[in-house]
Amino acid sequence: MKNTAKISAIAITLNEAHNIEAYLDSLWFADEIIIVDSHSTDETVLLAEKHEKVTVFQRKFDNFSAQKNFAISKAKNDWVTFFDLDEEVTPKLAEEIVELAKNPKAIAYYVKRDFYFMGKRIKYSGLQNDYIVRFFNKNHCQYNANLVHETLETDGKTENLKNSLPHHTYKSFDDYTAKMHKYSALQAKMLYKKGKKPTYYHFLFRPYYRFWNQFIFRLGILDGKEGFILAYVSAFSVFKRYINLWLLYRKIA
Repeated sequence: MKNTAKISAIAITLNEAHNIEAYLDSLWFADEIIIVDSHSTDETVLLAEKHEKVTVFQRKFDNFSAQKNFAISKAKNDWVTFFDLDEEVTPKLAEEIVELAKNPKAIAYYVKRDFYFMGKRIKYSGLQNDYIVRFFNKNHCQYNANLVHETLETDGKTENLKNSLPHHTYKSFDDYTAKMHKYSALQAKMLYKKGKKPTYYHFLFRPYYRFWNQFIFRLGILDGKEGFILAYVSAFSVFKRYINLWLLYRKIA
């Protein structure tokens, strides 16, 4: 299918050489591809620059919102896609985006993500309704100031795409837990800026609540051992968040 509407595809990267080529191939419909790289130490940039439509910008990572807003500012076209590299842009999803770009009825479109962990589709664990904006008009959208779990703020009508987006977040267990630790550190910085101080409540109750809420009340138990592992890692990341916050107040972090 030939795309007659102008679309910019945007991504932020750090050491994504293992899947950068497949990702770029899936963006066949884009007129340009903007990669903002956080000084990868592998071949991410080298492989990306081999593609004709790709422009790479190097920028030191400070937080996700700033990095993504910088990437948006580099797009030449009004309509952009912003997929993560562990998300699979299927042919049907790409074709749906192409058709919508010809005659958009909204300024931003949500897509439902299908979460895969340790080779298994996770259907519960609080991920039953994981919708996220991945196609939007840059003139009406901007990421908020959150350092992590940033949200694209939209000024106008939004709709949902019909096709879902496979989300392959798992490369290895160590990689996954390292990602959770990184998020915990950024969340601690957000709390520190707000003047939030950790207490025994945060160390004892919050992780305990996160585990049982995700595993029982959000039906993670139905995802089997993978659901248990996700709930456990999620609970520990909450504990790590407040440890990091405590270290910031102790001027140790």
